[in-house]
Amino acid sequence: MELPESCHRLFERPFNAVLTTVNPDGSPQTSLVWASREGDEIVMGMEGHRPKVRNIRNDPRVTVLIEDRDGHNALGLPQYLLVRGTARVIGPDIADEFTALMDRQARRYLGAERYELGNQGSPTAVIVRITADRVTGIGPWAS
Repeated sequence: MELPESCHRLFERPFNAVLTTVNPDGSPQTSLVWASREGDEIVMGMEGHRPKVRNIRNDPRVTVLIEDRDGHNALGLPQYLLVRGTARVIGPDIADEFTALMDRQARRYLGAERYELGNQGSPTAVIVRITADRVTGIGPWAS
């Protein structure tokens, strides 16, 4: 499924995303993450030993929510993008690709030229790529 063009601007601003995965017992696991868009995929960098990565490897169903802090609907409610999708884990052993992604995200989220939060060159770093199965929420992208 394509990500509607109307939501692309959300990935150009420093809007945090909420990623929800499924724990082995079926309960939700939720994390605040940085998210980028590459074509019709949502892309995130993370450490491979984190519970969210373990969960994706076991069950690739995820949801991603991004609040549109710049938009409100006619009733004054904040707009948000909600993507239900299928995730795949790329890596580890992708240090250069991970560094490039995190440097791009650091420019957007921190206004810093480089990502310098401690895990540069990490041998366990992975990239998660999410393909949308359903796009909803409140905003022009919702059907």
